[in-house]
Amino acid sequence: MLKNFWYAVEFGDKVGRRPAKVTCLGQDFVLYRTRRGEVVCLSDLCVHRGGALSMGTVKGDTVACPYHGWEYEPGGACVRIPANPPGRGIPGKARVDSYPTVERYGMVWAFLGDLPEEERPPIPHIPEHGDPAFHSVHVEMEFAANYERTLENVVDSAHIPFVHGTTFGNPDRPEIPDYTITLDDWSAVADIRLSSAPPRGLRGVLTRRRSRPEQVTVTNGWYLPNMVKIHIRLPFGDMILYDFNIPISQDRTLVKILGFRNFLTGRWADGNARRRIERILLQDRPVVESQRPELLPFDLSDELHLRSDALQVAYRRRRAQLIERGWWVGGDDVVTGDGPRRTATVIPSPARRDDPELTRAWVHKARGGSGAPVSDDAAT
Repeated sequence: MLKNFWYAVEFGDKVGRRPAKVTCLGQDFVLYRTRRGEVVCLSDLCVHRGGALSMGTVKGDTVACPYHGWEYEPGGACVRIPANPPGRGIPGKARVDSYPTVERYGMVWAFLGDLPEEERPPIPHIPEHGDPAFHSVHVEMEFAANYERTLENVVDSAHIPFVHGTTFGNPDRPEIPDYTITLDDWSAVADIRLSSAPPRGLRGVLTRRRSRPEQVTVTNGWYLPNMVKIHIRLPFGDMILYDFNIPISQDRTLVKILGFRNFLTGRWADGNARRRIERILLQDRPVVESQRPELLPFDLSDELHLRSDALQVAYRRRRAQLIERGWWVGGDDVVTGDGPRRTATVIPSPARRDDPELTRAWVHKARGGSGAPVSDDAAT
């Protein structure tokens, strides 16, 4: 799992004045909106006795722990301890990690890392959002698989004729012509020619047999840390899917999809659009969940690669560079309790880097175990 990136952690319309729990990179977070509508992202763990802030209440711009009522402001500092008598101060270490947030393209993005603002990678651009020619739907589904396996599955064009042969793949023409990748530091994109599948269902109604092309061009690409874009050019319009592979843990992924279309743009067609996307995910899920090894190998030579795997190979090479840079969630980001498998991931927040005095100012407890201070390495 990669840190120091903007992660789309939730659909914007699901975040309101009630605290909401989300999980990413193995860590729990709480989201809520201030009175001005701005989204706040804090570590979902009260520093006092480990209560889940997502079970608490929003008071003004603060969130109150459900256990003892400690209130935390958007920057993470505790500003009220109800048990304290008047005049008693609040300890400086009474705070939680706060992560920068941006609301864009209908998604809430949280920066999970401690890089200064000027060093942070960009949020991928989604030009269809807000374009009146397009209409969108939201779909989500959980996979019992690592997020890199689900990500690579989406950029893998060679699986389409076999896994999706009953939907949009053509099992009679599985060849993948060589393609060229456009690559930068944060993405890799390619136009891939695929044999067109016989039209079925509503697509068959919209497509006249004599107008059906023998091939379609699919623009496919990954955008770090976890997004895939698929642009399918159909005879009657464009379907564009943005697929966010949110790592709940090493072996669980929450897939959230923004699905755009510039045909049948009425709300009456939304149900059909969602069902088509869900059907594709349900075809992928058992195959991806059965892959071995469960985690993507670190060494390229551990799995065989063909020219049709060029997008996946580009991802693995860039991933290796970022691991070398120290952006991999590893041992320094995990606290351990007093029993087996009593661990928790702790992604360092910008406050720990900005103020050296706060490096070890507060702790994050392991699941089921005793409290453990965040190491100096995890905060630098």
